Amino acid sequence: MKRTVSLIVLLASVLGLRAQVSVEAEIDYIQIFVGQQAHVTLAATAKENAKVEFPQFKPTEYITPGVEVLDRKELENKEEDNGFVTRRMVYTMTSFDDTLYYLPPMTVKIDGKPYQSKSLALKVLTIEVDTLHAEQFFGPKDVQDNPFQWSDWSLPFWASVLMLVLMAIGYYLYLRLRDNKPIISHIRIVKRLLPHQKAMKEIEQIKADKMVTSENSKEYYTKLTDTLRKYIEERYGFSAMEMTSSEIIDRLMSTQDQKALDELRQLFTTADLVKFAKYSTLINENDANLVNAIEFINQTKLENMPVEETVKPQLSVEDQRTQKTRRVLKMVVTAVAVICLVLFGYVVYSLYLLLG
Repeated sequence: MKRTVSLIVLLASVLGLRAQVSVEAEIDYIQIFVGQQAHVTLAATAKENAKVEFPQFKPTEYITPGVEVLDRKELENKEEDNGFVTRRMVYTMTSFDDTLYYLPPMTVKIDGKPYQSKSLALKVLTIEVDTLHAEQFFGPKDVQDNPFQWSDWSLPFWASVLMLVLMAIGYYLYLRLRDNKPIISHIRIVKRLLPHQKAMKEIEQIKADKMVTSENSKEYYTKLTDTLRKYIEERYGFSAMEMTSSEIIDRLMSTQDQKALDELRQLFTTADLVKFAKYSTLINENDANLVNAIEFINQTKLENMPVEETVKPQLSVEDQRTQKTRRVLKMVVTAVAVICLVLFGYVVYSLYLLLG
């Protein structure tokens, strides 16, 4: 008994669900003239998750002999009650024969089961022509001249004026660019002496000037320490010319042995006493300091440094301004040329449409 009741309830649910599944078709115009279009809307109501397959027609395929399907378009879904959704497909049709057509039912598959819509009718009419009174028909009319309207020509006209103005400006800027000669700068590669070579050359000059035996010790030690400072600056890469003697020694502590630094410290100390305390030195003391300077250079020199240097010319402010002006002129002339080409194309196309 219970099994029978359950079966009846299940059968009633299935029948109730099937009863709510429907397929309907409607046409917007039941009468059209030859060549006009009519639209058939096919609507299928089913559960939201149901799989709905509408009829597929290729362009110009006949739904029935004499009626072509031109296009199809799916509309937005319409929500119904109890979780049902109505899906709609619009088919555009036409015909070129005047007769009454019977549009057969259209089949929609819902979850694999076919459902058919009702059949429809389409009446195609033709325009009656009175062939008995041919005199009532008028022949083809002559081509009429359209009245001149400034609104049609104003935009191409002003575009032409703007193009001519821009062409004049561009030509003037081109002349400015042509007369403003470019600044040609050459990059030179020159050979340079290594730091120790320059230092030894200056020391040789000190010897040649006999500054070691000169009574002007201040000039001698100034020249000697400046030579060492320049060498240290180029060799180690810090501003030794702007540093005190003690600061230079402190910077060299991590790179040199203590003995060489002690001799260099003694040289700088003697030089500071001579320059600032008016200390008088002996000739043998001057010779010793000169030897210490040479020894320090020989112990710290690097032989594998590059001997060629790329020298880039330094342009003056006026030359830099000239180069910048030339770059700006080139960009402006290019932009003006591009705009003129675009305007020319637009004017030609507009005249083609107006005169064609």
